Amino acid sequence: MMNILIQIKPQFEVLIKKSSLENTQVFVVAKPLTPEEAIGHPQRQDFPLIIGKERMIEATVLGARGHAFTDAPGNFTGTLADVLNLALTENRQRAIFVAALNATCRHLGLAEGTVHCKNEDPEECGAELATKLQREQGLIKIGLIGYNPAIADHLVRVFGTKNVRVTDMNPDNIGTEKFGIPIWDATTQTEEIIRWADYLLITGTTVVNGSFETIRGWLESYHKPYSFFGVTISGIAALLGLPRMCPLGR
Repeated sequence: MMNILIQIKPQFEVLIKKSSLENTQVFVVAKPLTPEEAIGHPQRQDFPLIIGKERMIEATVLGARGHAFTDAPGNFTGTLADVLNLALTENRQRAIFVAALNATCRHLGLAEGTVHCKNEDPEECGAELATKLQREQGLIKIGLIGYNPAIADHLVRVFGTKNVRVTDMNPDNIGTEKFGIPIWDATTQTEEIIRWADYLLITGTTVVNGSFETIRGWLESYHKPYSFFGVTISGIAALLGLPRMCPLGR
């Protein structure tokens, strides 16, 4: 299956050319944000951004901002043409590409919620997602691909421990118990959760860490409804019409 970033790249290039951005000195400045810059000061302190397992990078295109989660943050300055020329073979390159895509889509009015929410918004987001799913889907089995503490907590509150399963790629989380449910290994147990669940909530960070294509294949094989969550996939979701939940993205 074609890599999602290779798939979206021609569309991104067309947007840049149609908007005459390739001939303008548009600089993309991607930098790792501190936890305070990215998420503020939420009462809950177990978000990956806070404990240091992931960082958010921010790209700015003509004043519009776009965020992307990554475990390989780095600084970058260049034009959008430079972004299009990135090899996309490493997480760092993919994160820069995605953040720049998000910022460009935001500048062009094609995507919203491209910037991470702050302070107590992530907690409210988790509550809203869980309530919305219960209201629209009923009491179903939910698979959460990508551990987010606020979302996991509120899913368990609404659906119960027997109806929620979670996978994660962080070895510090794998094998532990959070909110009464075990955290499974995303590299070996994601397919099992997809097969088991009635509905999947999937972190948009999959487009950066390289797991998107495998997950998309399983979703299609098992015909499971799903939605991505978070800011990282905001531009791709907007351009490809993928379902996405990010009620408090800025």
